[in-house]
Amino acid sequence: MRLLAIGDIHGCLTALDTLLDFVAPQPDDRIVALGDYVDRGPDSRGVLERLLVLYAGGQLVPLRGNHDVMMLAIRRTGVDPLWLGYGGDATLRSYGITDLEQIALQELLAKIPQRHWKFLEEDCLPYYQTEQHIFVHANLCPDLPLEEQPDYLLYWEKLVQPCVHISGKTMICGHTRQKSGVPLDLGASICIDTNVYDGGWLTCLDVLSGRIWQANEQGETRTGELASLAR
Repeated sequence: MRLLAIGDIHGCLTALDTLLDFVAPQPDDRIVALGDYVDRGPDSRGVLERLLVLYAGGQLVPLRGNHDVMMLAIRRTGVDPLWLGYGGDATLRSYGITDLEQIALQELLAKIPQRHWKFLEEDCLPYYQTEQHIFVHANLCPDLPLEEQPDYLLYWEKLVQPCVHISGKTMICGHTRQKSGVPLDLGASICIDTNVYDGGWLTCLDVLSGRIWQANEQGETRTGELASLAR
């Protein structure tokens, strides 16, 4: 069995489909998606549909990212211009919504399938852990147990130095965009958000072996190890 982590997808369905074909997950593999499924890229709706298929098959452990949190918030307040500026406009267009600022809340809710809302709010987790690893979208407080971690750290805090958690487990995260397209390996913390929506790569990491697979929106692929990609 492989334990596979996939970084921030951001509506990039071509990269996701290419990556999954490249990695070729087997029935006993577990896939942990680190959140930020929506915004910025061209097909957030398609990404959620693809993830729902994996989830229904029992392979996927989905985490919630800050962009997913922002999308959930529009059910209460309607479209937020700030969210639109952070890529929400692309998300709404993927659902066929083009009048971005005038759409009424009830019309908005009707255009986005209830299953998508349920996936983001109920099926997605704030974190996930195994015997050796903690998976989270953004970051952790090193001195707090997982159940006491505040939302602003789980979803919003950038990774600027290694997080050496009291559990002794390695943290696997996304959120802090690596414009180089290369994962950031700090030993105790590994970030695999590699800038797929802005000309970079979508990364899958086998956390047990250190092997990396990457794909981009042009359908290109590459593979290597954590250390070799950094050279």
